Amino acid sequence: MHPSQAKLPIKSRTRSRPRPRHQGTKYYLQNTLIAAVTAGLAAAILAIYRTAAATTTTTTTTATATAPPEMAPVPRAIRKAFLAAEQSEGAGARVRRSIGTPQLRNLSPFLMLDHFRVSPGAGFPDHPHRGQETITYLLEGVTDHEDFAGNRGTLYPGDLQFMTAGRGIVHAEMPRDTGDGKPNVGLQLWVDLPERLKSCAPRYRDLRAADVPAVDVDAGRATVRVISGQSHGVDSVKDLAYTPVWILDLTLRPGARVTQPLPEGWNAFAYVLDGSAWFGLGRDRTHVHQFHNVVFEQHGDVVHVETDADATKDTRLVIIAGTPLDQQVVQYGPFVLSSKEGVYQALHDYQTFSNGFERAKNWKSEIGKPLMR
Repeated sequence: MHPSQAKLPIKSRTRSRPRPRHQGTKYYLQNTLIAAVTAGLAAAILAIYRTAAATTTTTTTTATATAPPEMAPVPRAIRKAFLAAEQSEGAGARVRRSIGTPQLRNLSPFLMLDHFRVSPGAGFPDHPHRGQETITYLLEGVTDHEDFAGNRGTLYPGDLQFMTAGRGIVHAEMPRDTGDGKPNVGLQLWVDLPERLKSCAPRYRDLRAADVPAVDVDAGRATVRVISGQSHGVDSVKDLAYTPVWILDLTLRPGARVTQPLPEGWNAFAYVLDGSAWFGLGRDRTHVHQFHNVVFEQHGDVVHVETDADATKDTRLVIIAGTPLDQQVVQYGPFVLSSKEGVYQALHDYQTFSNGFERAKNWKSEIGKPLMR
């Protein structure tokens, strides 16, 4: 290294070199411009963020404010309420028939409702069916059943029998003499079969009282036995009929209030077994007494029923609903078909022991013999 360069280090030389005035101004302007641009970008980004946040808040607030309120259930209005007049049926039996009368010929899928009272020595001896289902609900007493296929059974209080007649059956239903002289009391409901099932094979399904679920409602002031369908979170054990139906047995103590949802578009009615009750709300509120049938309009979501707080006894009633069948009903006694030709054929088959009635030839039930002599 040259000795003279040792006295003049590059570092010192560079630091001591003067910067021209015009060059300092140039750097100042550049720095100022960069700072301004940076500040502007930051302000712009902040403004965009604030605008987006404000838009999101406004949108959320608007969506919350315009959310539709939950609609209250619509009570079903009463179409009509009428007394089930008492009449004779079978051999010495007495029934109060509401559906299947001039007051209410049928209410699809329902063909007939009998509130029966059968004393010992009376009953329903051998008779045929075709094209429908029968649901027998025994309230008091003991009833025996027998058919031409060798099927036998007994119903006790609270039991039910679902019988599908299909293409044909002959059977007998007779009260058992228990020695106390009391009559058998119950309900029998006839339900139409869809056209495609009117020629199905006969069948039975029994439901014992102990197997019917129940639910307490309105702080224990009401009890609902869910025979078929749903009530207050309780489902029935199983579907026992081909045609979908709900059957609910309600016991209402004084001051009870029950609101029962029903499937949309189904036909529905209530029958008062004992006591009295108020149906509906407001101006549609109607007081209905024992042995009366209450038919509801199809429109609506629920049936509302209540009892007076000062009632002196409990009220018992059933609420029944079923899906309407879009088909013609032609009925001749126990034969229910969709045309006159079908009824004529049923009569012919029964009289000639054919097409489902073969086993009826020379058959007589054991339980019905006392009344068939």
